Amino acid sequence: MTSGAAGNTTGKTWLPHLLMGAGILYFLVPLLWVVIAATKSQPDLLDSPALWFADFNLLENIEQLFSEDGGVYGAWLVNTALYAGLSALGATALAAAAGYGLARFSFLGKRFFETALLGMIMVPATALVLPTYLILSELDIVNTMWAVVLPSLLSPFGAYLVRVYVDESVPVELIDAARIDRAGELRIFWQIAMPMMRPALVTVFLFTLVATWNNYFLPLVMLSDADLYPLTVGLTTWFNTAQQDAGNRMLFNLVVTGSLLAIVPLVVAFVLLQRFWRSGAAAGALK
Repeated sequence: MTSGAAGNTTGKTWLPHLLMGAGILYFLVPLLWVVIAATKSQPDLLDSPALWFADFNLLENIEQLFSEDGGVYGAWLVNTALYAGLSALGATALAAAAGYGLARFSFLGKRFFETALLGMIMVPATALVLPTYLILSELDIVNTMWAVVLPSLLSPFGAYLVRVYVDESVPVELIDAARIDRAGELRIFWQIAMPMMRPALVTVFLFTLVATWNNYFLPLVMLSDADLYPLTVGLTTWFNTAQQDAGNRMLFNLVVTGSLLAIVPLVVAFVLLQRFWRSGAAAGALK
């Protein structure tokens, strides 16, 4: 009976494990290619096997990357960090306030706002870029950093995520007890609700950070000054130049190396912030 049950369980789990392994391989191979390709010189990048190392040239590639076009890659990196950081902080703050308000306050039109929030989640962000451009052009802030940051501050998914998390993890009794003790609403939100919302806020922060860091279409439409480009637009410009001009084939090598370095800050952010997810899961288990 026991061995038969174990065999039956094994038979049921091999397919999910196989599918998971295939999914991991699907996402890992392109990343592995970028890591290997960034260590190659330009001739080796074109002539050597794609998923095998050649002469190690990573340090030279990085040095050339930051010196190309007067060091514009460094400016693109700073721009990207600025756009993503401001957008993530602002979107997290707005999502925290909106989600908490929807979860813990009753007001006229609340059901309408919740329905509208779900509707906004369904709208692709790219569909809003051109209308946003027309609005921002009227405000005369196109081709500035605010043309990228301001549209990224609104996160309907983040607000809905916080709303659901607050509804499940911030007890109404705790809020009522604080009100009985004559604590103000702002103090309740900041000192009681915010610490309990930390896992949800970290999730919103990371989702917005990654979305803004990897955003291509919005800055492509909003920005015309190359010094304001983020990494996505800047590296694409180099790639297009390398395709059109045989004399700039070396830019392929720099695009690959630049793509690898662009991943590193996101990996660091996930490593540093994952402890908040663990602490939130542990707190939920204790409840």
